[in-house]
Amino acid sequence: MGILSRTSYIIRSKLNSVLNRAEDPTETLDYSYEQMRDQLQEVKRGIADLTTQKKRLEMQKRRLEDNVEKHNEQARTAVQQDREDLARRALEKKKTKMSQIEDLERQISDLQNQQDQLIEKKNELQNRIEEFRTKKETMKARYEAAEASTTVSEAMTATGEEFEDVGRAIERAEEKTEDMEARSAALDELHESGAFDDVLSDKDNIDRELEQLSADSGVEAELETLKSDMGRGDAEPEPSDDVDVEGEVDEGDIEEMEAEVEDSEIESELAELQDEENN
Repeated sequence: MGILSRTSYIIRSKLNSVLNRAEDPTETLDYSYEQMRDQLQEVKRGIADLTTQKKRLEMQKRRLEDNVEKHNEQARTAVQQDREDLARRALEKKKTKMSQIEDLERQISDLQNQQDQLIEKKNELQNRIEEFRTKKETMKARYEAAEASTTVSEAMTATGEEFEDVGRAIERAEEKTEDMEARSAALDELHESGAFDDVLSDKDNIDRELEQLSADSGVEAELETLKSDMGRGDAEPEPSDDVDVEGEVDEGDIEEMEAEVEDSEIESELAELQDEENN
C-alpha cells in the first residue's frame, strides 16, 4: 500500500469515526423515512402523468373513431350519388384513421401495462414504508430507552464517586464535631470543678481553706442564732445542764465546743502565719 493510499485510508477512517460519533440514529431513521416518502410521492406523480398521457390517447382514439364513422357515412352518401371517386377518398381516409386507431390502441395498451406496473410498485413501496415506519418507531424507542439507561448509569457512576468524597467529608465533619463536643464537655467539667477559678485567682490552697472554714463557722453561728430565736437553744448554758439525767452530753453543746475548737485552731494558725511573715 502506497503512501497516498494509506493517507486516504486513514483520512476515511478518521472521518468515519467522526461521523459515527456525530450521527444520531433517530435522526437518521427519520431522514430515511422521509426519503422513502419522497420516493413514494415521485412514483405517485409518475403514475398520474402516465395516466394523463393514456387518457389523452384514449380521447384521440375516440375522435378517430368518430372520424371513421363519419367517413363511412361519406362513402355511403357518395355511392348513392354515383360519386365513386368521393366514396373512394372517404374510404381511404377511413383506412388511414383505422390505422391510426390501431397505433393508439397499442400505445394505450403499453401505457396501461406501465401504469399497472407502477401501481404495483407503488403499493409495494407503500407497504415497505409502513413496515419501515413501524420498525423506525420501535428502534427509536429502544434507542431512547438505551440512551436514557446509559445516561442514568453514567450519572450513577459519577454520583457514586462524588458520594465517596461526600462520605469522607461527612466522616471528617463527624470527627471534628465529636472532638468539639468532647472539648466542650471537658471545659464544662473543668469549669464546674473550679479549675478555671484556681488559674485565674491569686489565692493559694491555704487561703481557700481558710475562707471555707470561716464560711463554715459563720454558717454554724447563724444556725445557732436561728435555734435560739426559735426557742430550741439556751442563751447561757450552765455547767449543770451539760450532762443530762443519763450522763450524756447535749448535742448542741457538742457543736458549740467543736466550733470553739475550730476557731481556736484557726486563730492559732493565723498567729503562726503572722509570726512567719514578720520574721
